[in-house]
Amino acid sequence: MLLGQGMTTPRPAPVTRTYPVNGIDLAVHQWASDGAGVPLVFAHATGFHGRVWGALIDHFADHPAYGIDMRGHGLSRAAPITDWRVLASDVAEFLAQSGLSGVVGIGHSMGAHTLLQTAADHPEAFSRLVLFDPVILAPDYYGDGTPIFTADNPHPAIRRKRDFASAEAMIERFRARDPYDLFDARVFADYCRYGLVPAASGEGMELACPPEVEASVYASSRSNGAILDAARTVDIPVLVVRAQHTNLNDFKSSPTWPELAAILPQGTDLYRPDMTHFHPFQDPADAAKIIAEFIV
Repeated sequence: MLLGQGMTTPRPAPVTRTYPVNGIDLAVHQWASDGAGVPLVFAHATGFHGRVWGALIDHFADHPAYGIDMRGHGLSRAAPITDWRVLASDVAEFLAQSGLSGVVGIGHSMGAHTLLQTAADHPEAFSRLVLFDPVILAPDYYGDGTPIFTADNPHPAIRRKRDFASAEAMIERFRARDPYDLFDARVFADYCRYGLVPAASGEGMELACPPEVEASVYASSRSNGAILDAARTVDIPVLVVRAQHTNLNDFKSSPTWPELAAILPQGTDLYRPDMTHFHPFQDPADAAKIIAEFIV
């Protein structure tokens, strides 16, 4: 059941479990439900974590929900990555170990790319997908897979501030900055509070997704050039939600190939030029409404 806008009641805090997958402990936050709704599995964008979906999950009181901390993010500690397909393998292993199949997958950006690849590799995993601005670009973007960024020319994310005295210090630093000033207040607070872990030095906090991991995700964004072929095999209902497009140098711009839905056997395109790439966190109630209408 989707609760009305302004009527959501915060759900109890999730229980966090870890699953041994591909050499790491994958952390998954699990919101229990007494309802009989189909399970919802959420996969986040680069630099985020599974708890950032909490405000949106509150709209689905009857559905058990799972927010994955993707490899190298949140509590899923891992080294930098070189191939996005390992992310899909991680998700598939989690679903298998938890006995989940036929679930609804909801992904954003890198997480949406990951869920589509997982669905292609494991047709039984999902019954439907809702993909908010997946990082799946036009065919010519992938070329021969050569990384855009290298060790000698790393992605600018590698220079992100790593250390903070507290979550409150992070909130204060970024509250008025682009693009965080677009975020719903609850989402922004969760992004900061659960995006930090105790610092290795023993003093203060540090980013749960280290800058070198975040930079490696961007650097390897061409690694799965087969994603468009994979998309053509995903024969379940898939909703592609695209935001406004300006240019790829703007994090608020949609990176999604406009023809993506057209190559999906049961794809539907929803163009929302009134939203940025951060749609689910800019307006979680609107994103929840889109999801609810699609999975009914």
